[in-house]
Parts: sequence; C-alpha cells; structure tokens
Amino acid sequence: MFLGILLMPHLNYAQVDFNKTPDDDLGDNADEFQELFYEGLKQKGIENYDKAAEAFLKCIALDQSIPVLYFELGKCYNSLNNYSSAEEALKKAVEKDPDNEWFLDELYGFYASQNEHEKALQTVKQLVEYHPDYKEDLAALYVRTEQYDAALLILDEMDAEYGVSVSRDILRNRIYEATGRKDDQIKNLQDRVESNPEKEANYLALIFRYSENNEKEKAFETAQALLKINPDSQMVHLALYKFYLDDNEIDKAIESMKIVVKSPEIKSEAKLKVLTDFVNFVGEHPEYEGDLVEATAMASNTNDSKTVIELGQYYLAKGDKVKALNYFEEALKLEPNNFSVLNNILLLYIDFEKYDIAEKVSNGALENYPSQPIFYLINGVSNNALNKPQNALDALEIGLDYIIDDVHMEADFYKQMSKAYGSLNNTVKAKAFSDKAKQIQSTN
Repeated sequence: MFLGILLMPHLNYAQVDFNKTPDDDLGDNADEFQELFYEGLKQKGIENYDKAAEAFLKCIALDQSIPVLYFELGKCYNSLNNYSSAEEALKKAVEKDPDNEWFLDELYGFYASQNEHEKALQTVKQLVEYHPDYKEDLAALYVRTEQYDAALLILDEMDAEYGVSVSRDILRNRIYEATGRKDDQIKNLQDRVESNPEKEANYLALIFRYSENNEKEKAFETAQALLKINPDSQMVHLALYKFYLDDNEIDKAIESMKIVVKSPEIKSEAKLKVLTDFVNFVGEHPEYEGDLVEATAMASNTNDSKTVIELGQYYLAKGDKVKALNYFEEALKLEPNNFSVLNNILLLYIDFEKYDIAEKVSNGALENYPSQPIFYLINGVSNNALNKPQNALDALEIGLDYIIDDVHMEADFYKQMSKAYGSLNNTVKAKAFSDKAKQIQSTN
C-alpha cells in the first residue's frame, strides 16, 4: 500500500482531478477510476492478488495511459505466477515511463528471478544511468553471461572510483578462475601493493595467490616485504610459519606458530591448520614436543574447541591417554554435547577404571543421544563394576535394540549381561548370554 501511495503522482499522467466537481459524464468515470485504483491497492495489500489484478484491469479499461497501473498489474501477475502476463505488464509500464527507476528495478528483479540473464542485463544497463549502485549487478550479469572482459572493465572502474571491496573481489576471482587468467590476477594484486603499500590485506592476498601458483619464492619475498612495512603483522605468520617449516628453519617456524596461536586476529580454523601441521611435524621429530605443548597451552586458552579436540586426538593416537583425556575434558567444557568427545571421554574413563564418573556421564549422554548403543554399553559396564547389576541390565537391554550390523558390540553387550545375571545369581541366564557372546566371536 505504501509503495502504491508513493507512486500515486504518476496518476497525474491521466490529468484527472479527483477533487473537482464533475461537470460532465467524465466525472463519473473519474470517481469509478479512483475507487477501483484504491480497491486494487487494498486487495494487493491483503494479498488477494487475483482481485487486485481485476481492479487494475478495470482501471486500464477506463484509462490506458497511466504507467503505474501496468506496474501494479505486473506485480500482481508475478505473485500469481502468471509470468508471461507479468512481463508484458511491466514492460508496458517501462514503455510508457522509460525514466522511472521503480519500474525498471521491478522489471530487472522479475528477469533475475526467472534467470532471464540477457533480458536482465539490458534492463540493468538502463538502471545504471540513474544509479551507479547497479554497476556491480551489471558486472555480475556479465559474469553470468560469460562476458568476462566487460565485467572486468566495470570492476576496474568501480575499484578505481570507490576502492576495492570483498564482493567485487569475489566476482573478480570467479572470472580469473573461469578464464584461467592467473597472471592477470597476480598483476592486479601486484598493482594494488604498489599503489597502496601500507595496506596489509593486499600483501596477504598476493602471498596467497603466489602460494597457490607454487611460486614459493615470490610468496616468501612478499611476506618479508610486508614485515618490513608492518613488523607487528600477525596474519603474515600464517604464511611465514609454513615457509620456515618447509625450509627446516624450525626455530623461526616455532616463533611464527606461537604468534599465530596467540593472535586474536586469526580465526580458529587457521590456528587449527597451523597446529595440525606442527602435530604432524612433531610426530616425526619428537624432540620438539615441548614446543608443541607450549603452543597448545596457548591455544587452549583461546576457547577454541576444534583445536583442543585435535590435540586430544593427537595424544590419543600417540597412546598418551592421560593427556588425551585432559584435552577431551577441556573440549567437553566448551562443547558439552559433542558426541565424539563424549565417546572418547567415556571410553577413557573405562580404561582408567573411573566407573563412578563414567556411570554419571553416560547417564547424561543418554539423555541427549538415546539411540546410541555405545553409551548404553558404557553405562552397563560402569554399573556392573559398581556392583549395580540390575541398573546394568536395564541399560543393556534397552541399548541392545539399537545395535545395527555390529556383531562385536553385540557380543560385548552379551558379556556384560552375562556378568550382571551372574551377580544376581541367575546362573541359567548368565550362561545363556555367555554362550551367545562366544558363538558370535567364534563365527566372526
């Protein structure tokens, strides 16, 4: 309704004065026209698009010269999914008022929604004359229609006038990727560094592209250049760390790694990548494990659960279950319902014979994961160890129904059920379940 009111000045094209006392038969038509137009706006406002379209058509029958009628009619047809009629009506509105950007924008939006890229392109070209903001839309449409040179020309113009932007760089990189113009991409970044040598982001983007193209030496030189103009840069160490590690400059790599894991500017995913690289390195060079421990302590203080989980997995793979459990418990504080972390912690509790806490934690885990048989098994093992055989059976009998194609786990359930029945002095059932477990093991 609001948009309709905004567009009311266009009714002046009909040269109708609704306040004038009619002095001939045309007055009746004017009154009828006004009633029909407001009825159309009202019905459109309450989403009765068919009735709204009917009212606007009656208005057009009274006066075909008013562009806004076709505009409103086109929007109604679009809402009714009558796309051919919508296009025809919107084109008629633009034809009658070619300088009206509201009409052009609606027609552009219609073509975009229908993936009519060529038609949308022609409409945006008209819109650009009124609003330069549409230039980026025009560039995007050139990309969609594979007119890459035209798109780059517009992006260059906009970068020169407004400075670079993330959205335009995404478009630009799509063009370079589609055309394989790696050299042009790097040249563009080199020009940015030269024209704005104080901006860190330009160096980082160039380092990334050099690395992507396996131009390691140029990437390293660019990183060094960034350090000269900004010795306090933290982001650059994401690249320097890897360069130093590859060149066996371990002390420098460790220094860069520590800068990365402490940095509040660097995202957790990037920190995790650096730590994972160093975990792999320490796996082959255990003499540097002390540096890894120091770096991971720094990372642990950043509330980054992904990093802490990765460290837990590292120590678990090494067989250091004490350190693994410490990291998993830290991760559980950050992600209390993480299935993988819960699973690892509970299995380690069983290994360390911490049955009381395993029983408590597994009860909590079952509230969040009531269909996971492993948690029922752990709960059963814990209760058996705590001499609570009936509690063990209650958990094991429920969990048994959730086992799917895992005969080894099924055998473990039967062993624990046999143990529970034994504790209850039900020797018959104890033997029956023991025999079931043995039968499964002998056939697998």
